[in-house]
Amino acid sequence: MSTTNHQFRLAARPVGAVKRSDFNYTNEPVRDPADGEIVVKILYVSLDPAMRGWMNESKASYIPPVGIDEVMRAIAVGRVVASKNPGFAVGDHVNGLLGMQEYAYSNGQGLSKVNPKLAPLPMFLGTLGMPGLTAYFGLLEIGQPKEGETVVVSGAAGAVGMVVGQIAKIKGCRVVGIAGGAEKCRYLVEELGFDAAIDYKSEDVMVGLKTHCPNGVDVYFDNVGGDILDAVLTKLARGARIVICGAISQYNNTTPIKGPANYMQLLVNRATMKGVMVADYYPRAGEALTEMGGWIGAGKLKTREDIVDGLETFPETFAKLFSGGNNGKLVIRVAEA
Repeated sequence: MSTTNHQFRLAARPVGAVKRSDFNYTNEPVRDPADGEIVVKILYVSLDPAMRGWMNESKASYIPPVGIDEVMRAIAVGRVVASKNPGFAVGDHVNGLLGMQEYAYSNGQGLSKVNPKLAPLPMFLGTLGMPGLTAYFGLLEIGQPKEGETVVVSGAAGAVGMVVGQIAKIKGCRVVGIAGGAEKCRYLVEELGFDAAIDYKSEDVMVGLKTHCPNGVDVYFDNVGGDILDAVLTKLARGARIVICGAISQYNNTTPIKGPANYMQLLVNRATMKGVMVADYYPRAGEALTEMGGWIGAGKLKTREDIVDGLETFPETFAKLFSGGNNGKLVIRVAEA
């Protein structure tokens, strides 16, 4: 194949916020697939907060770090353009860890076929992908919400949070979202059906929780950590469940991650705090996707993707995750489908 593949390769371990200089933007010819391989033309690539952790030289992560000079790890969806693997035909659409590049080679392991006739391709990186599965299993398996309970979710306008809140409403809960900015809070209440939203950029979160959760917080789905986690800990109801999904407020720290100062509230309220790792639930992905697909079809579960054009924008587009500049699931469109 005589096509050029542009790639972002990790050049240095970022210190604090990610910069363009932390990567090399390289190119190389696209080769033919070896026996058992396929070549995938990447159409959309997902930007996820977890990618920030993959850039660190950390022994404590759930996945090995990206090596220096390796293609930046990223989940993407694309189309098979060449195949020497009997399990995949030219024209098949697949998603998986294909990397921050225009073309990827794969032996097929870890890839899932997707049907673009069932949903737009970016949705397979959001609600019908890793974020949606995280929301579904994290809330229902670990949070175990019951009808009439109060569910609070931080990062509520993000790819995971917006799904968590909507599923909680489907299950008959009172839902309070925490997000940054008046427009995001309006979207949560007026378009997604949250009962209330707290704007952490202009409101006192503690006051907002007291106002909107008069009987305490039964389930807290945490995407941000830090001060907001500490605030929610002071408002727990008896027997509360806290789901730890992420701590985006801490990922760019140049000092150690700030742990929960108010953790003794877990003892006082006989509460539990447990982490969710979506990979644990991949064998059950089908049941989640079937149910969420039904909710989408019935208009009960809405999706929103924030699509930015151009692979070359990656470092600056990625920074939007940490400034709150994205609206919904952040995706880069690499090529036209």
